[in-house]
Amino acid sequence: MTPGFEIGPLEPADWDAARAIYLEGIATGNATFEKAAPDWEKWDREHLRACRVAARSADGLLGWAALVPVSGRCVYAGVAEASIYVAERARRRGVGRALIEALIAASEREGIWTLQAGVFPENTASLGLCQAAGFRVVGMRERLGAMNGRWRDVALLERRSAVVGG
Repeated sequence: MTPGFEIGPLEPADWDAARAIYLEGIATGNATFEKAAPDWEKWDREHLRACRVAARSADGLLGWAALVPVSGRCVYAGVAEASIYVAERARRRGVGRALIEALIAASEREGIWTLQAGVFPENTASLGLCQAAGFRVVGMRERLGAMNGRWRDVALLERRSAVVGG
């Protein structure tokens, strides 16, 4: 148990609260290119079931993290992209760190050897969180996409497991 909150699986019943947290991230303009959060069915299809974690307190859901496979090709079966979202009210309380650690542990139990993340360079909190968890910047994807009429760069980060994949 972590002080003030617990980490556990993200359940379908959590989706309304998880979606609200995702929408908070979208509203910042520095979390994702997405403009809307999907419905549960779409989100559920895209994310690995065994690699979904949530932070909860007496106040409800504080954040969530999940993995998406990067490809359907078998050679990439051990590579997934991480997403981590923390409610505005829960930031700077260790929730992100606990979520990323739980997500890494879940990924390694599932045989995933590489986690990757795409982070806007302006999102210094997310960059710092990923780097503190062992991710390293492997490149900058320049002008990857336009958002609100402005081209955005995306830092590509990667974390290789020390226990899976040799």
